[in-house]
Amino acid sequence: MRAAYIGDFEEWKEGFDFSVPVKVRFSETDMYGHLNNTVTFAYFEYARIEFLKHIGFMSEWLDPKGTKIPVVADLQCDYQRQVFFDEELSIYVKAQMVGTSSVDIHYWAVNNKLETCFTGRGTVVQINKQSGKSEPWSDKEKMILLRKQGV
Repeated sequence: MRAAYIGDFEEWKEGFDFSVPVKVRFSETDMYGHLNNTVTFAYFEYARIEFLKHIGFMSEWLDPKGTKIPVVADLQCDYQRQVFFDEELSIYVKAQMVGTSSVDIHYWAVNNKLETCFTGRGTVVQINKQSGKSEPWSDKEKMILLRKQGV
């Protein structure tokens, strides 16, 4: 594994326990039947939102009266193997590191043979809707993010 954010790959992948399934649609492929390299970011978004719903964060962020929202500060993907039309993938998600108002989220995509197809990471920052400035996590939010994802 060549991604700089992954130390020991075996140890890294053991930290995942939340995933979502995706099936590669024809419209997500290029003329050779390969998954278009931009689609992985849409998969990350889908998996991230499902993960955040799973741990109970999305309801407050989607509340029109809420004061905080998440924004993606950076996002990267490292491709390991080709992915083709009609393949079924599992996109795993975990909170890797929690800062004052940010969380580093990691992604691991595997096919039905449990082969790594691509990995990724990205920083999400919680901000105040009005000011646009970062908004610190509460102690409760940090605890939820730092726990194992089988909440």
